Amino acid sequence: MTDRPAGGLTTDLYELTMAASYLRHGMTGQATFSLFLRHLPAERGFVVAAGVDECVMFLEGFHFEPDELDFLSELGFDDQAIEHFRGLRFSGSVRAVPEGTVVFANEPIVEVTAPIAEAQLVETYLLNQITFQSAIATKAARCRIAAGGADLIDFSFRRTHGVEAGLKAARVSAIAGFTATSNTAAARRYGLRATGTMAHSYVQAFSSETEAFAAFAADFPERVTFLVDTYDTLTGVSRAIEVIRQRRLAGQLAIRLDSGDLLELSIASRRMLDEAGLPEVRIVASGNLDEYEIERLGQRSAPIDAYGVGTRMGVSADAPYLDSVYKLVAYDGRPVMKLSPGKATQPGAKQVYRTAGPKRIGPDLLASDQEPAPSGMVPLLVPVMEGGRRRNARSESVFAARDRLDADLGRLPAQALRLVGPKPVAVEISPTLQSLAAFVRSGVR
Repeated sequence: MTDRPAGGLTTDLYELTMAASYLRHGMTGQATFSLFLRHLPAERGFVVAAGVDECVMFLEGFHFEPDELDFLSELGFDDQAIEHFRGLRFSGSVRAVPEGTVVFANEPIVEVTAPIAEAQLVETYLLNQITFQSAIATKAARCRIAAGGADLIDFSFRRTHGVEAGLKAARVSAIAGFTATSNTAAARRYGLRATGTMAHSYVQAFSSETEAFAAFAADFPERVTFLVDTYDTLTGVSRAIEVIRQRRLAGQLAIRLDSGDLLELSIASRRMLDEAGLPEVRIVASGNLDEYEIERLGQRSAPIDAYGVGTRMGVSADAPYLDSVYKLVAYDGRPVMKLSPGKATQPGAKQVYRTAGPKRIGPDLLASDQEPAPSGMVPLLVPVMEGGRRRNARSESVFAARDRLDADLGRLPAQALRLVGPKPVAVEISPTLQSLAAFVRSGVR
């Protein structure tokens, strides 16, 4: 089996059995499913919506390959089910919040309306993409908040849970404001800036640290970052200074600290560089960094110009999953809801309204999609697909999503931005939606 774009089998088995049953019973009415977060992780005052573009591309190309249908036959699906699946395509519409938008619990990130079998089959893929990419984008945004004016570089590729995860982590960290990535494939795919230094193995391969630095500087004189902590960090800084002076290097020059006490070492390194008349040489720090450590270093005025953030960002180490769900809220013109304790849902297609303009965000309003926007508020969910086709032929750039997130972060109250003990913005439920929920609840009971 060769790798290829996700197809009809990119789902859980129960989605397929439900879809086959719907089609067998002639249930082809329009269904609306809402994808949202039940709760935010404990140390999250917001979540950054990401992954929508990947979902739209999947939906537009959704189909079953002949060999996938053969496999379903092997699993026990009968000829009628196979024939139903053979010609099935996604023909529905999708509304979503644009990528880079800040969202909170119970606010739909995506709403899908399509014949129920189609809408059911795509659940797994949509949850997979939105959940993962939003979790990583949020972690990266928190690093951005912590870093202040320092640059951030994505170093996560070698620690993410798979190659595709590494590509997505590079993309969403760029949305969050990271200025570069070590992932060259992601840089090419998404139009990002690729960057890199050297490994300790490079230094060890030469007979001396000075020889390694000199060789690297000779090969890449316009963009040299010396990794100075292979043996003794401050000695390494001295040798980097020696090579810079001897070769009269200019351009993009930096040293990288990857271990030890980054606060003390960055202070000492900055002093050495300045005394050597090299104030333009930047200091890059890396090594098990996250927003908490970056904030600690910033609060102590560490003279660090850029942070390379890898493992903990690429897997969102302290909050590696989101409590995301994809729930049926209407079928064949009938609003529906779930009443399970702790898992109740709001019925019907919805809209989220948010304070317009430069004003502070909050509280948001969760309303029926038929309700007009209250004065001074704008809708978050916008149409992205109609009739199974995306509305815009080209994907939005990473940088447009970055600008959107920058604007949202600038409007969030300080309590939502806190890295420890944050308080998310409140989400109120409109009276109309409350009345609809009461009506549906009484009918269900």
